Amino acid sequence: MVSSNATSGQACPSIKPTSNGVFQGDNPLDFALPLAILQICLVIVVTRGLAFLLRPLRQPRVIAEIIGGILLGPSALGRSTGYLHAVFPKRSLTVLDTLANIGLIFFLFLAGLELDPKSLAQTGKKALAIAVAGISLPFAMGIGTSFILRLTISKDVNGTAFLVFMGVALSITAFPVLARILAELKLLTTDVGRMAMSAAAVNDVAAWILLALAISLSGSNTSPIISFWVFLSGCMFVICSFLIVPPIFKWMTKRCHEGEPVDEMHVCAALAAVLAAGFVTDAIGIHAMFGAFVIGILVPKEGPFAGALVEKVEDIVSGLFLPLYFVSSGLKTNVATIQGLQSWGLLVLVIFTACFGKIVGTFVVSISCKVPFRESLAMAFLMNTKGLVELIVLNIGKDRKVLNDETFSIMVLMALFTTFITTPLVTAVYKPARGVKMDGYKCRTIERKSSNAELRILACFHGSRNISSIINLLEVSRGVEKAGGLCVYALHLMELSERTSAILMVHKARRNGLPFWNRGQWSGSNLVVVAFDAFQQLSRVSVRPMTSISSMADMHEDICTTAERKRAAMIILPFHKQQRLDGSLETARTDFQLVNRRVLGDAPCSVGILVDRGLGGTTQVSASNVSYDITVLFFGGHDDREALAYGARMAEHPGVSLKVIRFLVKPEAGGEISVADMDDSSSTILRSLDEDFISEFKQKISKG
Repeated sequence: MVSSNATSGQACPSIKPTSNGVFQGDNPLDFALPLAILQICLVIVVTRGLAFLLRPLRQPRVIAEIIGGILLGPSALGRSTGYLHAVFPKRSLTVLDTLANIGLIFFLFLAGLELDPKSLAQTGKKALAIAVAGISLPFAMGIGTSFILRLTISKDVNGTAFLVFMGVALSITAFPVLARILAELKLLTTDVGRMAMSAAAVNDVAAWILLALAISLSGSNTSPIISFWVFLSGCMFVICSFLIVPPIFKWMTKRCHEGEPVDEMHVCAALAAVLAAGFVTDAIGIHAMFGAFVIGILVPKEGPFAGALVEKVEDIVSGLFLPLYFVSSGLKTNVATIQGLQSWGLLVLVIFTACFGKIVGTFVVSISCKVPFRESLAMAFLMNTKGLVELIVLNIGKDRKVLNDETFSIMVLMALFTTFITTPLVTAVYKPARGVKMDGYKCRTIERKSSNAELRILACFHGSRNISSIINLLEVSRGVEKAGGLCVYALHLMELSERTSAILMVHKARRNGLPFWNRGQWSGSNLVVVAFDAFQQLSRVSVRPMTSISSMADMHEDICTTAERKRAAMIILPFHKQQRLDGSLETARTDFQLVNRRVLGDAPCSVGILVDRGLGGTTQVSASNVSYDITVLFFGGHDDREALAYGARMAEHPGVSLKVIRFLVKPEAGGEISVADMDDSSSTILRSLDEDFISEFKQKISKG
């Protein structure tokens, strides 16, 4: 077997796939499959371990993966030639790179799935201006830097391709990494977050177009006509894809119904289309990943089909194959090549120009678009995020001999540094929660002087299972039709996981906005929204569905902040146990219990835990059919007065009868001595408050 690379002319060392085992004298590391398994396991352990260590610094996982790749390569562990020859021998790199590139193809298919062409078309003028500034100034500075690099360490490279590669490398913003950072910092649904995401999406598409141009210029054949044909064929592929592929996917999407499993044939056809598109773009001479990215963009985002594709593909891709790409990069990165004052000076220069171009370009345009100073600064730092896309550009440049070892190492360190500083800088300059404290926020309780004041309830739920019980509870909570009435904020609690499809969820929240889902955009596919919309129209209660996306560790902060912002008098939380068919309760997730505990500790208002035993069955009960007997157990104290106030409000509903059972402490007789702990001053005050409240309550009952 002769190497296809004409410059080398050497025979490739053959490597058999499987060994006969240790007992027959075979070393497993001399064979492709066991060696690949060892490499994958090593990569996963190192990258996940680093991700765990970096979690307190709130760094995205891509940072851990880049560092892991560098550590496993010649910069750190690879300095031991014994380790390098045993674990990453040259003969195994073809298999490693092939697996990494398969992962990359499917990852870019997922990246395409995350980009919605409709939302791109609706990008506002501000976001578009920011995106253009965030590309053009760094691109120009990248070209300027490339002249300096060509005079010093990159003398023998293709000039035009090198200029474009450097421009693209400095002007990229990593869309998935940016979304992860925004979610981590709870900025997704702020104005800054929305604008940054829109600008980054535009930047992403522009970067891929520029990268396609760079690849077409960087072929081994230096003829400009060949480059022109490559680029033209790429454009033709995109146009044909836009004409042929969407009708097929729309037909598939129509055959996939909400709540039903997606046909395996459709999933298989979609994945085959991804690989076929990759083959075509590779044959044209631009990388196979472009075809996958285009197919991802063309999959309709409505309906369950896109979600099913993500579910099938993403765990194996982002968990197993993609970390191999970072190691493949790490094996090409040798920090030891950056030697001497000149090289380190060039590294500082590249980092400075990358940061200066992005930050200054974005900041100046944001300020000129009348974005406030602090938000403009945060936006500038956010747009400076690099990530996997940056590594893809650098790796293609390295493979095409446009970047030499030293330039490649400098650029990888630049990508690592710019992404690493994003989170701390944004946290330092911009905190959206500032000024949330409501000084005039009086109605924190259900118990209040004016019974005509509006009652605001924040009802939280994890999924559609709790919906009917919450709606039936709210139905009996609305009281008589008073001037104030009842205002309900229905907060859907979604967990932000490490998975990339979390970004699809982010899209959903971004489209709907954290404050409320816009009435015009309530889609029939969202059962939650439909249920609340029907309840609002039937009961004349103001219902505003909202979404909170955060990790389980931070979820209580979202709940408490939302309650404070919306001036809620009560938070209703779902119990962490669910009822089984036999009536017993089983723990759904222990995480929910921790969230509830933290909310009870930090909440600015009253909190009720809804133990869902199927209130009113599994369907919504209409007002005329409500018939409940409600009992309030009154032991005394602030919490019980709240419970009684809530019960009294429920009793205003014509279908509710209320029973109050009061418990009093009887002094215990201990022989000669009578013991009563109720005689200290605080207890006396509490008892008098309870007495006053009960007597007021009795007067209200006697009136109506």
